[in-house]
Amino acid sequence: MSKVCEICGKKPIVGNNISHAHNKTKKRWNVNLQTVRVKIGGQTKKIRVCTRCLRSGLYIS
Repeated sequence: MSKVCEICGKKPIVGNNISHAHNKTKKRWNVNLQTVRVKIGGQTKKIRVCTRCLRSGLYIS
């Protein structure tokens, strides 16, 4: 299951952890996804929504 918001398409970003000695290791920041039940066309469906879309109510429409 991919870590992508089904509303806005937000996905994980990658970058570097940088230590005090300036050693770099790869890091991945995942999206905070929540499972929400939504009625689409009379049917109940589970979708994965990021918390920003959840808070702004974009999943309701």
